[in-house]
Amino acid sequence: MLRLVLRVPLRTPRVKTTSMATRGFDSSRAAAAVRELLIAIGEDPDRSELRSTPERVAASYAELCSGVGVDPSSVLGDPLPDTSGGEAVLVKDIELLSLCEHHLLPFKGVAHIAYLPSTQIVGFGALPRLVSVLASRPQVQERLGEQIMTTLDSALATRGVLVVIEAVHGCMRDRGSRQTSATAVTVAACGELREPLRRAELMALIGEKREGAAH
Repeated sequence: MLRLVLRVPLRTPRVKTTSMATRGFDSSRAAAAVRELLIAIGEDPDRSELRSTPERVAASYAELCSGVGVDPSSVLGDPLPDTSGGEAVLVKDIELLSLCEHHLLPFKGVAHIAYLPSTQIVGFGALPRLVSVLASRPQVQERLGEQIMTTLDSALATRGVLVVIEAVHGCMRDRGSRQTSATAVTVAACGELREPLRRAELMALIGEKREGAAH
């Protein structure tokens, strides 16, 4: 029996981090690199339409990579004592946006996170923050799920964690095979939730369509 299931989509908040200079993001260098890229593809970066593009792209990458160098456990906050008797906690449909490290194209989708508390829990808002900080860096989907799982398990000493990510990848949709409808699904699990029978109820709840959701 689950203690609580959130069925509404959660918009992932951008985590406030230290300044770009402190994190090592060099906006001038990034803009210069974009300018060189424009030249490399045969464009004129000085034409009026492109004159501000390098700075705009640099600002976009500063946001997309804002989680680089940030300790993910720092966004979880202080754990709370679990008074539920260890019943499973599931938060589903946490929106995510990340940057595929293979082609530096975005991938976006949702993460579903479940865990079995041992003695501690975190507030529900901590899970979207965790997804955000780990997604806001060059990533691959498989590793993102593993990192979410490992961070939560380590911080709470859980009895098990399950992370399911469903995402659409720009590198599949917009180039190469151009599979516009393909969705990648990855699963990361540890502890008791590595057992298929133990996580079956959670997987069923994750698969349920929200009332009124489009098919």
